[in-house]
Amino acid sequence: MKIAAIQTYILTDKLEDSFYFSQWAYSERNICIVKITSDSGHVGWGEGYGPATIIKAGIEHLSQYIMDLNPLETETIWGVMYRRTLDFSRSGVLVSAMSAIDVALWDLKGRVLDQPVHQLLGGKKRDSIIPYATGMYFNDRDDLSQSLPNEAKRYAELGYKAMKMKVGLGVEQDIEYVKAVRQAIGRDVQLMIDSNHAYNLREAIALAKAVEEYNISWFEEPVSPEYYNQYAELRQKTSIPIAGGECEYLRFGFQRLFQARAVDIAQPDICATGGLTEAKRIATLASVYGVEIVPHTWGTGIALAAAAHFIANLDLLPGRMMAPMALIEYDRTENKLREELTSSDMTFVNGEFTISDKPGLGFDLHEEVLEKYSQVI
Repeated sequence: MKIAAIQTYILTDKLEDSFYFSQWAYSERNICIVKITSDSGHVGWGEGYGPATIIKAGIEHLSQYIMDLNPLETETIWGVMYRRTLDFSRSGVLVSAMSAIDVALWDLKGRVLDQPVHQLLGGKKRDSIIPYATGMYFNDRDDLSQSLPNEAKRYAELGYKAMKMKVGLGVEQDIEYVKAVRQAIGRDVQLMIDSNHAYNLREAIALAKAVEEYNISWFEEPVSPEYYNQYAELRQKTSIPIAGGECEYLRFGFQRLFQARAVDIAQPDICATGGLTEAKRIATLASVYGVEIVPHTWGTGIALAAAAHFIANLDLLPGRMMAPMALIEYDRTENKLREELTSSDMTFVNGEFTISDKPGLGFDLHEEVLEKYSQVI
């Protein structure tokens, strides 16, 4: 079997309601999708996390080196892509391009072998996972002291057992909003906060100490991802678990994160950090350091499915008979690309996602929707 064709698409959707977080605003979604076809006619789909036009260029650059290779040999192909990029891109968007190709190859492999990807990764270790609602972004239209707790309450009423809110507007404002959200949802729903590396260490310590009483499950990206030692120091000064890693690439980046004892929870994005092939290696490395993994997830149903199959196979640390449920991130902002592009039997029931056992990543992709949102470059 050989790779016969690699096609890229940039999907664009203008948002009806813009929103922002601590770093910048979103007014539209731009996502790069890749379709890989084998000479047997089987198809696999992947996506990259990051600037879509650059990821598209990266996929097209890498395609010349992997065309005609056997798509079932995912590790071999990953190694070819890695060696071809090592001298000039050990992190960043070109690794996202590698990730998109790798995810598509795993999807294709599962469809060829008529097996779900979680089976090919080593086996399904759970039948369901808990989605946590990522939302509570900011806008200039509403009174955030009212809109954020109201949004959180809606998620709780929909059955979400966990949710994550944005912080990063200033320590005092954040304290006010976290308090209001916790009061709105009660003590039984898990609540996480994410500053998207908005703060310096002094500010992050102040915020962490002030919101400890609100039972925060983790504080995500409290400081800039370059400052491993600041992450480690913050861990020593708060009882809130510290999370990070969506800006890390490959197992080598996560090794630096783990060696610095920077995080309690690592958050590799499968569509950016090296695909499913590398995510498995990162999970093994995390187990050596005793670090939990909850992947960062953003984009279409392709990214969501890749994360779900990875988590289905993931070992939760430490192993025990009454282990906690695994978490998956579920973005709740406006996302027509995710809602329309794919369909899946991964259903939301009683606050949990059931994991698909269909071949590949378990979704059907609607190519008419692909054409609807495709941007010609």
